[in-house]
Amino acid sequence: MTLDSPQNDAAFAEDPLSTPVQFVRGVGPARALILAKLDLLTVSDLLFYLPRDVLDLSDVRDPDKLEVDVLQSVRGTVVDIDSRPTRTGTMTGVLIRSDTDFVRGLWFNQPWMYRKFKHGDSVLFSGKPKRNKGRWEFSNPLTQWLDLDDEDSSNVLAVLPRYGLTDGLKMPEVRRIIKATVEEFLQHVPDRIPDAARLKWKLPSLADALRSLHLPKSVAEYDAARRRLIFEDLLEFQLAVAMRRRAWRAGQPAPVLPNSPKIDSRIRRLFPFQFTKGQDAAISDIVRDMASGQAMHRLLQADVGAGKTAIAIYGMLVTVANGFQCVLMAPTELLANQHWQTIERVLAQSRVNRVLLTGNLGAAARRKALEEIASGEIQLIVGTQAVIQADVKFAKLGLAIIDEQHKFGVGQRAKFSQGEQKPHVLVMTATPIPRSLCLTQFGDLDISVINELPPGRQPVRTWRVQDPATRSRAWKFIRDQVTAGRQAYVVCPRVGEVEDRQPQAIADEESDEVRHVEMSNHQIHHSGLRDESSINALLAGELLGATEEVYQQLKNGELKDFRVGIVHGQMDRQLKSDAMEAFRTGETQVLVSTTVVEVGVDVPNATIIVIQQAERFGLSQLHQLRGRVGRGKYQGYCFLFSDASAPEVVKRLQAMEQFTDGFQIAEADFELRGPGDILGTKQHGTLPLRVADLNRDREVVEEAREIAFGLVEKREFDRPEFAPLKANVLDRFAHVMDLPRTG
Repeated sequence: MTLDSPQNDAAFAEDPLSTPVQFVRGVGPARALILAKLDLLTVSDLLFYLPRDVLDLSDVRDPDKLEVDVLQSVRGTVVDIDSRPTRTGTMTGVLIRSDTDFVRGLWFNQPWMYRKFKHGDSVLFSGKPKRNKGRWEFSNPLTQWLDLDDEDSSNVLAVLPRYGLTDGLKMPEVRRIIKATVEEFLQHVPDRIPDAARLKWKLPSLADALRSLHLPKSVAEYDAARRRLIFEDLLEFQLAVAMRRRAWRAGQPAPVLPNSPKIDSRIRRLFPFQFTKGQDAAISDIVRDMASGQAMHRLLQADVGAGKTAIAIYGMLVTVANGFQCVLMAPTELLANQHWQTIERVLAQSRVNRVLLTGNLGAAARRKALEEIASGEIQLIVGTQAVIQADVKFAKLGLAIIDEQHKFGVGQRAKFSQGEQKPHVLVMTATPIPRSLCLTQFGDLDISVINELPPGRQPVRTWRVQDPATRSRAWKFIRDQVTAGRQAYVVCPRVGEVEDRQPQAIADEESDEVRHVEMSNHQIHHSGLRDESSINALLAGELLGATEEVYQQLKNGELKDFRVGIVHGQMDRQLKSDAMEAFRTGETQVLVSTTVVEVGVDVPNATIIVIQQAERFGLSQLHQLRGRVGRGKYQGYCFLFSDASAPEVVKRLQAMEQFTDGFQIAEADFELRGPGDILGTKQHGTLPLRVADLNRDREVVEEAREIAFGLVEKREFDRPEFAPLKANVLDRFAHVMDLPRTG
């Protein structure tokens, strides 16, 4: 069947928006092949190929009002055209007369421009002019030919849309093609937002918005049209989030796990400290959810050192007191071990049956642990992703806690909800999340925030170290501190980034260091390696080499008088454990490491952290690393070593010096890097948004969320007039967000 067959004619008549681009006026087969490079295949694709921005040519002036290097336009009549050779080619000049003076347009090495003009043409030159020998000149001005009879210039397109291009396609061509598409096909675009709702939300119709985006009469009109599409994009996403939240709450029943004064006092006696107000508030949120009969689905955000592990233990013990099992899953074996050691200390005098389940467990011990978990004999489980493997069967799972959720794939919360009864789910992170991301990436969770540090915890003092003299003084200070009995970390950056593993293939996460290494395509290409295992081996070698090199340099140089250890993700598990234990006990005074110490490592006597090549880290990760020190009674210090002088790098490192509050740092990081880098684009993917930007469109995010959640919670979204919008939400998000297509 050919494109011009009767069957296709009927299909296009039924859905004109599916008409192939080659049948749009001014396109044809050749241009259609070029447009296909931009994934512009149909009329619908062209209509929704939105400008990246606009060129505002509305500032039309008389010559005597022109300014240097300001984008402006001048109108006049062509009185002279000339072309002459130069040392490097040709120069074409066009002189126009305006009301108050003459203005010249110049084009270099574009001889065809000579034939485009004729005497008497009325034209508009736009650009950034300069003065030359007393006359204003526009170099390569954007030119529009005007209708001589049009005294008010109403036919001038004063605001020009600018689109992304590809080889063989010029901006004027794209504008002409899309203008033709708008004029012929715009009437067929459906508007999924009901008229009453659209008027209530003060939005233009979709057809009007698309016309104003592609053929804007003013920047204000363009901005209003763009806001309509941004709002619709975010509204549909937030509707999907609200539907997922409703589905979670309406699913299987959750166990009722009430707290009581007796349980509360028994738990609090286990801790050698009093909870802060922030911890108590978070505990109140959690125990209220656990007693409600609806499955808890809560995110606990805590700044570094704010005590989220203690809250997790509290929730786990409430679960055990009610006769149910609980599990805590951490992203790395190192962090799982850290949690396990904390729990062992707190429960030293407790009869709670517990087990640490990681990839390091021997076959016989694992088999025994799985049997006791399945029988219900084991009440409390801590582990890595080993706890969600297919052979792990819980007898009565009441609470699942996922630590550092952003290091896992997005679907792993649901792994614990396979039985007849849903467990309560608590997601925790010590990486404060910007508000826009909380309302989107984690928008279906209730949120508790702790930004209050325990009493006596002092903010870590932070300095950028760039020049050799400052570096020398920094090392002297570090030596003095270690001599006085303190300990120090020296952290080396990751090399780069390659493809992540599939989540189900991970049992133990220390090789996360290698998988997240940032290696450029150029490096990989020239390595001669093509298969993933070889590339990973190469990266592991580079990473190990860099860390080993720093270790040897310090051990034989700046820190030669001290006991220096090393730890990284490629070490044998036992060696790694031994290295951490040596540092924890003080046998090692300085620990050279990769980012395996980013989360969960708690050595109160460690007061100094040196971060090598600090420009390679994002702000949130630098804040996490800084949180490894100052956890005891002594002042903490952080040194950011960096030779980089790029303005964006300096701005990031200055933010670390300026802010100690993780939530302020998270917002600064979000502005500088965007959501993908903060959460990990490989793990999470970018949010499925078409035109919205979470950073730029923060206010619209909040407005769309409020409207979407109101529609879903009040069941207004189930009314017939919202059926087209609901169908589109399901088409866009049902698969990527595990969204039920009914209910």
